[in-house]
Amino acid sequence: MRLCAGEASVGELADPFDMALPSFMKHIHVLERSGLVLSEKAGRVRTCRLSPDALLGAEDWFQQQRAIWEARLDRFEAYVMKLKKERAAAKRPSRTTKRKGAE
Repeated sequence: MRLCAGEASVGELADPFDMALPSFMKHIHVLERSGLVLSEKAGRVRTCRLSPDALLGAEDWFQQQRAIWEARLDRFEAYVMKLKKERAAAKRPSRTTKRKGAE
């Protein structure tokens, strides 16, 4: 999330976490290998930045999944509403039942 605000040094990124810098660097390297993060070293400082293009594939996949789940939830809601109507209809006395009680 920090990199969403702009580039930052590895030290700055690691600061909020309770872990050794070499362990944190392993996480940075995983993000670099996946193409999500790019880094450059200038002297002793390594600066990282997001690679937003790498997220496009993930964004497409999430949009597809969202459409699938929204359709499923819409069908589920329609089914629940159908059950509610059926239960309400079953609880209402029919006209023939009312007439028999009136006689």
